[in-house]
Amino acid sequence: MVPDTQIALVCVQNAGRSQMATAYAERERTERGLENQVKIISGGTHPADSVHDVVIEAMADEDIDLSDRTPQAVSKAELESCDYVATMGCSTLDLEADTDVRDWDLPDPHGEDLETVHEIRETVREHVADLFDELETESA
Repeated sequence: MVPDTQIALVCVQNAGRSQMATAYAERERTERGLENQVKIISGGTHPADSVHDVVIEAMADEDIDLSDRTPQAVSKAELESCDYVATMGCSTLDLEADTDVRDWDLPDPHGEDLETVHEIRETVREHVADLFDELETESA
């Protein structure tokens, strides 16, 4: 893999889907020994004040603690510096850089019951694993 591959995981509020995706990406990066090769950026176009409680609860079931995370803003310049940008289902991104933008088209977990958020979480996990598989394949 090319050193310094940058990926961004983005949604509007950075309070649900992108937080789950970031946590899974961090885990994939560690498990695959790519800490020095992959930089992860997570943010929202209009960040919320906090991560959604139901998302914190759903990720706690995976032994991932999101309770100390705060949604962050992400700029167009940051996104254009990335090799890959994954939006969570709310993309209207129009980037001018040569960035691979893909919309994972995930439902918003905000206001959903825990069972529904578990389903969204599993889809997020699959997308993240697929992205890391792709990164490894491209580097081979």
